[in-house]
Amino acid sequence: MRVKPLTLGVIAIAGAVALGAGSQAWITFSLDGNTGEQSTGHDLNAALSPIAIAIVAAALALSIAGPVFRRVLGVLVAGLGGGVAALAAIVIADPEAALTARVTELTGLAGHAGFAAVSSESLTVWSWVTLAAGVIAALAGLFVAVASGRWGTAGRKYESSSAKDPARSHDRISDWDSLSDGDDPTDDDGRGDSDGDDASPGTARA
Repeated sequence: MRVKPLTLGVIAIAGAVALGAGSQAWITFSLDGNTGEQSTGHDLNAALSPIAIAIVAAALALSIAGPVFRRVLGVLVAGLGGGVAALAAIVIADPEAALTARVTELTGLAGHAGFAAVSSESLTVWSWVTLAAGVIAALAGLFVAVASGRWGTAGRKYESSSAKDPARSHDRISDWDSLSDGDDPTDDDGRGDSDGDDASPGTARA
């Protein structure tokens, strides 16, 4: 498989996975007297969704970008992927602190009073999935920034046929020269000459 489509596919999938995982519950928790509460990745990090979408958009832009712009986009994707990983890592490192806004929304309590209202909390696998997607996107972006200079550009396939085949252009010039001399360049079988040969004997016999 070619390196370019594989790399762009990895970036696009990583962004899509981060976007999808962000819509899932990252933390499930219980409040005093209430159970089964949850908070999604998008609830915990409002920036997660636009960053993930930007990664997917960058993958699409890379498919038509030139060598210089590819390197710029590669650095951008690396930064975006690092941002996704960082957002997930913050939640994983301290889920209780990440729940502050959500707890305040549900109970009206803030600070230590809000923390005291949380009787238990647990992380789900989706926060780890998002972390992995961010790391993969960051590594793929770095690879693009370093190695994409050897990739072909989309514009090359739109080059004119004469530029790709100089011999064809030369043949067209020769055809015009032949027409100027009174010859038919499309007469490949020499039918005009054979007709002339047939007419000569007939004229001689007459």
